This record gives sequence, C-alpha cells and structure tokens, in this order.
Amino acid sequence: MSDELVFYTNPQSRARVVRWMLEEVGQPYRTEVLAYGTTMKAPAYLAINPMGKVPAIRHGSTVVTEGAAICAYLADAFPQAGLAPPPGSPLRGPYYRWLFFAAAPMESAITNRALGFEVPPERKAMAGYGSYDDVMNTLEKAVGHGGYVAGDQFTAADLYLGAYIAFALQFGTIEKRPAFERYAQLVTARPANARAQEIDNALMAKP
Repeated sequence: MSDELVFYTNPQSRARVVRWMLEEVGQPYRTEVLAYGTTMKAPAYLAINPMGKVPAIRHGSTVVTEGAAICAYLADAFPQAGLAPPPGSPLRGPYYRWLFFAAAPMESAITNRALGFEVPPERKAMAGYGSYDDVMNTLEKAVGHGGYVAGDQFTAADLYLGAYIAFALQFGTIEKRPAFERYAQLVTARPANARAQEIDNALMAKP
C-alpha cells in the first residue's frame, strides 16, 4: 500500500516511546524488529536511517527518524487522534516547547549527569541546557500544576515528556520530586501505553 506505516524498532530501546504513540494514533502499522550490531547496521536499514539506530518510521514515501520528530509527525498526520493542538491554536506554542524541551535540554542534561559529566559553572553559557538544576527546576514548574503541559488534554508532548520522566525515575537518573512522580503516573496510566508495553514485553520474551 502506498500509505503503509512501517515502524522500525527494538524493544530494548527508546523506540518504546514511539510504539506508545502508534498505539495512541490507532492506525494499522507493520513492525520491523532490528537487532543491534547486525540488521540495525545493515545496508537495507542504513538506507532508512544512516545513523543505524531506532526508532524510525516510514509512512508511504516519507521517512522520519528521532523519537520526538516521529511523535510530532504522527500527531499531525493523523489529527483525528487529537494528539496535538490544531495549527493556529495558542496551545501550539507550549506543545512544541515541551515536546522539544524533553528531546533536547532535558535528555542532554540527564544523560550528561548519568555519565558523570558536569558543566563547569563558568562554561554554563556554552551548554544548551545551562545546568542540570536549571533543567530540573524548569521541568518541575512545567508539570507541577497537576495537569497536562499544553492545555487540558493529553498530547504527544505529554507522551514524550512523561515517558522520559517515567524512565528516568525508574532508573534513578533524576531525583524523585513529587511533581515528577505525579505527572509520570498521570500520563503513563493510559490504555495505549499498557498495550504498547504488552507488545514490546512480548517481543523481549522471544528467544
């Protein structure tokens, strides 16, 4: 089919976030499971993503890589799912803001800290995220009001941000502030996330 939706993944990767997004969207899709070091680096997949990593999707002739970009693309490609504020809405600003805050400053700050790298105070201006504390305090303000980050409805921004917070809390790469725990619980309680987890956990159980 010309508009076939194909999902390239490995269940032990960040692609689990995109699986959740696909389950929220509710459109039929085909899964291609790739293995680290072999099929993920094979010429057939490198033609899809030269980085040789997952996730990626192919929708008809359109290829999208990078988790946040895939979530944004799917929300716009399937607006009937209601996962993004409509174009022109004032909520489009906070939607984009927090979706890409999670993908850039937040992930960079958390990863660097987990690796034991701290930005020297005098070089703070060179780091896109400033400092780990800046990111955590900003994140707490974004999710601390008890609701979603772009209005009163769940969006792809909540999915991506909430999935990353839940993952970081699980593995202890961010501190367990009450605001983070409440938000992660709110967002990850969705039925589509449960379906996605069940699918990926079953794939992990295969020999």
